[in-house]
Amino acid sequence: MKVENLTLTNFNNRKFNIHTYTLENNPNLAEKKRPLMIVIPGGSFDHLSQREGEPVALSYNAYGFNSVIMDYNLIQEGPIYPDAALDVLTTVKYYRDHAQDYNIDPEKIVTIGFSAGGHVAGSANYMANSKEYSEKYGYHVKEVLPNKTILGYPLVNIEHIGFPLPQGAEQYLPNDPKLRDTALGVTRETPATFVFQAWDDPIVLISNSIEYIKSLNDHDVRCEAHIFEKGKHGFSLGRYSTMEEGQSWQDNPHAAKWFNLSIEWLTEELR
Repeated sequence: MKVENLTLTNFNNRKFNIHTYTLENNPNLAEKKRPLMIVIPGGSFDHLSQREGEPVALSYNAYGFNSVIMDYNLIQEGPIYPDAALDVLTTVKYYRDHAQDYNIDPEKIVTIGFSAGGHVAGSANYMANSKEYSEKYGYHVKEVLPNKTILGYPLVNIEHIGFPLPQGAEQYLPNDPKLRDTALGVTRETPATFVFQAWDDPIVLISNSIEYIKSLNDHDVRCEAHIFEKGKHGFSLGRYSTMEEGQSWQDNPHAAKWFNLSIEWLTEELR
């Protein structure tokens, strides 16, 4: 495997970092070109969760994906949007433009976003399909829209969280209502989406996933969704290896099934 740390410049002329995990080319494989997983960690917009970064990227590597982790715009550096979403779109375009270099199939690019990263992924899909944003920032939807998306306990509606917004947070929130509530930005062109969350999530309320799933259904977008009864928030892969000290609930073999289910879903969707 080749690991690289790269700096890209997004469509708003802002730099951000990506971390790539590229499997060695094996010409004997039946699948000549690999799919790509773009990992967008959570972290409340003020940090990036390591548990939702490299462990996830490497898990998809084990199933034949090349992968990349995105260090998107954080709140310490100013308003989250549009830059965080533009970082995603720039990453998609970078890999489409360099598909040959990374031995990937440019039509098998998947985004996976966790928690706040799920909001970034959903916002990126909306902005990719938006004529207003594409004209403003000079991209074409076919360059930047991922082929599929996975959302893990995703923040969808900023109003649907289990705690009051911190004082002063309003200044960092986007004015566009479809960026405040990404379910409003779903269209018929939104990529087929896989959603998973725990019913007892106290941080990002389950209404987030329900609202997004309903919007996908209303727009005839294919979706597979898994709601686990228990899991709280931020269980990542649900494995002991990604459990934080003192957080035994994060070792959750039942909720951990989302990963293998996502592999089965992607196998069908990416045929």
